[in-house]
Amino acid sequence: MRAIGDKIVIATHNPGKLREIAALMERLGIDCVGAEELGLPEPEEIGNTFADNADLKAREAADLSGLPALADDSGLCVDALHGRPGIFSARWAEDADGKRDWIRAMEKVWRETEATEPDAPPAAHFVCALAVAWPNDGQAETFEGRVDGTLVWPPRGDRGFGYDPMFVPVGHDQTFGEFDPELKHAISHRADAFRKLVAALGE
Repeated sequence: MRAIGDKIVIATHNPGKLREIAALMERLGIDCVGAEELGLPEPEEIGNTFADNADLKAREAADLSGLPALADDSGLCVDALHGRPGIFSARWAEDADGKRDWIRAMEKVWRETEATEPDAPPAAHFVCALAVAWPNDGQAETFEGRVDGTLVWPPRGDRGFGYDPMFVPVGHDQTFGEFDPELKHAISHRADAFRKLVAALGE
């Protein structure tokens, strides 16, 4: 994998994702700037997979900014819902005006899960695809991570973001919403994808 350099655009308008990704990248000595800070638009996610969406977001941010760009596409996949909400995880939280209400999204996930499989532990996993792209040359590389767990109700904890307060990773009894951020950074789907990216940088 080619070098990134000392500055990269984080191609997200989600402040929670920006914080997590920047914390991971800065450990490599790479300065990060958010897409919103640069006034970059938020592209429509028209891909069929997490990797497709991460790739298109990274390529657009790189071309518009003239800097290497890192994009994330991630979401919650519930076994009882055949992998939904999946790539539509953020859209499940949107209201008619496009504003995101994660409490409502979690309620929808729990309601549909209970209706489908009321008596079984609700197995789920988070997936994260990270894509790195370089400006104006069409090159991009994608890395995918995953963490398995179960859903709980009611949600617990006010840390993290998105569906974190209802997800308990395997081997733990706290939700991601209750986790210390450093511990979440060590075991999350995003951390898994990031380890693969770092390994590729060292090749």
